[in-house]
Amino acid sequence: MDVEARKDSSPTRGKLTRRLLVALNCGMLALGTTAGPLITRLYYDKGGRREWLSAWLQSAGWPLLLLPAAASYAARRARDRRGAPLLLTPPRVLLAAAGLGVATGADNFVYAYSLRYLPVSTSAILISTQLAFTVFFAFLIVRQRLTAATVNAVALLTAGAAVLGLHVSSDRPAGATKGQYMMGFVMALGAAALYGLILPLVELAYKRAAGGGRAVTYALVMEVQLVMGFFATAFCTVGMVVNKDFQAIQREANYFELGEARYYMVLVWAAVLWQFFFLGAVGVIFCVHTLLAGILIAVFIPVTEVAAVIFLHEKFSSGKGMALVLSLWGLASYSYGEWSEARAKKAEIVAEAQAS
Repeated sequence: MDVEARKDSSPTRGKLTRRLLVALNCGMLALGTTAGPLITRLYYDKGGRREWLSAWLQSAGWPLLLLPAAASYAARRARDRRGAPLLLTPPRVLLAAAGLGVATGADNFVYAYSLRYLPVSTSAILISTQLAFTVFFAFLIVRQRLTAATVNAVALLTAGAAVLGLHVSSDRPAGATKGQYMMGFVMALGAAALYGLILPLVELAYKRAAGGGRAVTYALVMEVQLVMGFFATAFCTVGMVVNKDFQAIQREANYFELGEARYYMVLVWAAVLWQFFFLGAVGVIFCVHTLLAGILIAVFIPVTEVAAVIFLHEKFSSGKGMALVLSLWGLASYSYGEWSEARAKKAEIVAEAQAS
């Protein structure tokens, strides 16, 4: 009887664990999406001038993943002292993760450069276009099925970005020329396109890792993100060395408007918050799929807008309010579509079980 009870409770426990994992990764993605751009903009507003350093901070938090990765290995060793592998990820997938890490480092630099010459509100508008690129590349690369609810959510989120775009006025940061502003504008779109490509490629790497019957676990996801973070940081480290950013850190700290101690605090928190973003993104892809990660990133763009008004004192126009409504409507549409589809599948399974 006890054995049967354990068997019955196992699926329930698995569902609960998965839901908690989804919630954790969505929370990390939300925090990183909202707070990452704000702290990067704060760095620029208060005297920071190094684009490569800003890009480097977006992935420099990768050593934080060494602790859970080590704990995962220790648990494997406790279960199987002789046959426990050091890494769960196949070598070819690790190689792909290294390439994705270099691409992520390039994307980080393009984004960091754009944000130096754009306010958070304008940058957020442009970055939200990554959803369209994510949908396009997910359809091509991982054959992501598009439902009516998904298309409707994409349309609403895109409309929100368009409304914001129509209401953007002359909002160049202090000291930015018109040419620099336009360069930032173009590079923000480029960053959105590149990240829209990276997300489905990460999902494809998971599919390749699952080849040969191998289970894709969350420990494997952390290993992939650790490798990506290392190579993204290495890419930006080369840029920092060439640009002599390491020598400039102490000089920037001395002239930072908030003081030297807070300068280093900004750098540390930037690394932590951006790591939340990247780990949350790959975690959502693992738990659900690429499209949800893209939609969540787009949905929290208006939240970033509101946070920029509160913390950076940017203007909040009626257009931004309308975009917030459209984005929340898009999320509701997507959530309802997923719920309806899950309910229909459950009803279909029950009907098949009753028929048999």
